[in-house]
Amino acid sequence: MKISSGNHKKLEWIWSSKVSAMAKRRTTRLTLFVITFLSLVAFGIFVPVFALLPPLSSHSTHHPTPIKKVSAKKFDISDDKFWKDGRAFQIIGGDLHYFRVLPEPGAFNFGGIANLVSFLKHCQNQGFLVMLRPGPYICGELPFIAEWDLGGFPPWLLDIKPALTLRSSDPAYLKLVERWWGALLPKIAPYLYKNGGPVIMVQIENEYGSYGNDKAYLHHLIRLAKYHLGDDVILYTTDGGTRETLEKGTIRGDAVFSAVDFTTGDNPWPIFDLQKKFNAPGKSPPLSAWHTVEQTLDFIMEQTLDQMSLITRLILLPMTMYELFGLSFDAPIRETGDINNAKFKALRRVIEKYAGQSLPPVPPDNEKIGYGSIHLTKTGNLLDMLPHFDVVESENPMPMDSVGQMFGFLLYVTEYAAKDNINDRILSIPKVHDRAQVLISCSSGLTAGRPTFVGTIERWSTGRLNLPSTNCVSSINLFILVENMGRLNYGQYIFDRKGILSSVYLDGSILSKWKMYKIPIPNLNEIPENNPIKQASYSRVFDISARKKLKEKQVIVSKEPAFYAGQFHIDNEDKIKDTFISFNGWGKGIAIVNDFNVGRFWPSMGPQCNLYVPAPLLKPGENVVMIFELEDPNPELVVSFVDQPDFTCGSSKQHFRHQL
Repeated sequence: MKISSGNHKKLEWIWSSKVSAMAKRRTTRLTLFVITFLSLVAFGIFVPVFALLPPLSSHSTHHPTPIKKVSAKKFDISDDKFWKDGRAFQIIGGDLHYFRVLPEPGAFNFGGIANLVSFLKHCQNQGFLVMLRPGPYICGELPFIAEWDLGGFPPWLLDIKPALTLRSSDPAYLKLVERWWGALLPKIAPYLYKNGGPVIMVQIENEYGSYGNDKAYLHHLIRLAKYHLGDDVILYTTDGGTRETLEKGTIRGDAVFSAVDFTTGDNPWPIFDLQKKFNAPGKSPPLSAWHTVEQTLDFIMEQTLDQMSLITRLILLPMTMYELFGLSFDAPIRETGDINNAKFKALRRVIEKYAGQSLPPVPPDNEKIGYGSIHLTKTGNLLDMLPHFDVVESENPMPMDSVGQMFGFLLYVTEYAAKDNINDRILSIPKVHDRAQVLISCSSGLTAGRPTFVGTIERWSTGRLNLPSTNCVSSINLFILVENMGRLNYGQYIFDRKGILSSVYLDGSILSKWKMYKIPIPNLNEIPENNPIKQASYSRVFDISARKKLKEKQVIVSKEPAFYAGQFHIDNEDKIKDTFISFNGWGKGIAIVNDFNVGRFWPSMGPQCNLYVPAPLLKPGENVVMIFELEDPNPELVVSFVDQPDFTCGSSKQHFRHQL
């Protein structure tokens, strides 16, 4: 496996002084109470980062804090409490999600955005403690939403033959786990708390009791973790708060601490009583992962904080902006870091009551700016760029992961014979994951011209489409652009292959002789060097004469996948602020700012009308925006940078009702 060394040009800005300054500005709001969960996906890393709290007793903030004598840095569990350097330890917190990386077969690369060691050092400098979730399956914090694609597993695992049995004691799977942890855990060992670092605990798997019952698998992970991290490392599991899930997902005894999770509305105390049955005596401080909503926030937090040693995963921060449409569970700290909302105030009110001291003042929300409207240039039609893309040929269509296209888009191309005086023909794709746009064109002759958009086949649709009659002389090109819209992180549909997964039929006959073009849309974690799309976009957007000519012509748009690019100027560093790209008037696609993929847009589906662009992505001087539009570009080819989010697009009745 390989972790990409960064998002595009290694994005070393992640650790730049600009980001450090931003972190310092925002840390004041987190210092006392935030538990942040930072995920690095590379066969599955989950890194929860914890901010220190003043020690709290089990029942009242007025009782003195118990103290044990210790002679060295130590974090341990006894008397049903967490202890840090001899003092009873309580933490209150929420989530912060770490950056994604793209693991590929081959060598590991922990540079750039995947520099976990650098991030751990940064956490320690900010006064955080860390709970590390190295997987190999990490799930995600928001069930049934593709928060961590495939639960943190790299998609190429699905293409290994013979097929792996993931999350099991399958020897072939364990060999890959051993290779991954053999690269990862030695980097973590120097940063364990006992060694002077911030890492206090390491999780084994995640909610395994909700998935399987392979104790040999769990024992293997425990042995492997202790081999790299030492016998005295605190390992823990997290499972749903039922006897069945705990029986399947925990390891009894004191080798592994068993934690539980529950949801809003559950009474936590029977669950914590059950948790004690799966831990050694005195080794069961309440540790939970649960989600909360504002209506029940005060009741649950007040009951739990009154007795609990540790609360985690209150979702203080939302999903990252790179999720499909940036959905979250109404997080009190918004994607932008803003906190001026009722939920944050409710959290703060209850936390302050039990923290035993006043919290720091709340800083204002980060400044936003609207840079105005930007006119884009069409830099190329997708189908005109095919000679520059990698292609795989096969008698039958192949899944995306089989041709090495783990994310994004794959274009399937074949041809069929033209027939005279024939009505519409029926195209059928019984199984396509997830969304296919169909276009046709004449192969040659006087009737050859621009491709014609026919329609869309989605995995939740009938899989059939009428192809119109044409005046083509000999044969007709068939183009099927398939979009991978993300994988789930949990449940029966998690192991989800992408692309065309069946034969393709025309009037009941199988079409063959396919070419599959890999569309190199830069992912968050890929370096777009020698990327033909980038090269075309940059050459056109900086061609002043081309832009002048464009202004003189009437803008002609077509329903054909194409690339557009433009630039805007920022005078100096002081003018760099958070902003949002508005996609009013656009169809569906991907937006990239200064080589960084900021996400998908689909205003007709909504609810987002725009995408968040954090300030560190921008720079003084010229900034480049590139858009891959799949369907309907804005007639004026204009995007606007605005100073606030907008969640009014689409119809709420149509969201996420599709069947898998």
